[in-house]
Amino acid sequence: MKGGKSKATKGDSKKADSRLSVKKPTKKEKQAAKDPNKPKRAASAFFVFMEDFRKQYKEKHPTNKSVAAVGKAGGDEWKSMSKEDKAPFVAVAEERKVEYERKMKAYNRKLAGEEDEESDKSKSEVNDEEDEEGSGEEEDEDDD
Repeated sequence: MKGGKSKATKGDSKKADSRLSVKKPTKKEKQAAKDPNKPKRAASAFFVFMEDFRKQYKEKHPTNKSVAAVGKAGGDEWKSMSKEDKAPFVAVAEERKVEYERKMKAYNRKLAGEEDEESDKSKSEVNDEEDEEGSGEEEDEDDD
């Protein structure tokens, strides 16, 4: 027994491996569930540009079915545009961003409101108990 290795059959090694293995959670299991009520992020200026560009490209190339070709052509067009040409798309993107931030504030207030409602209920129950104790003391003072 020089090497310290024991002779194990193939079936034994599989059993040992299965006993030693630890199940790791997948990426999907690690991620939190998405809230369907959460507002979607605002599109960047490039994506606002691509909304119009896709329509124009389909009109010019009706037989083209390649999404990659449309994206490639749109990216090349965007790179060749000057800041003045991009300005209307940037303005629309900024408007959408402001709208998104407004919706997110309302969404976060709603989430915080739901949590506060639960804590308010518990506070009111505690206050009711204190009021009952306090009312008994007040009656004692009236009796004197």
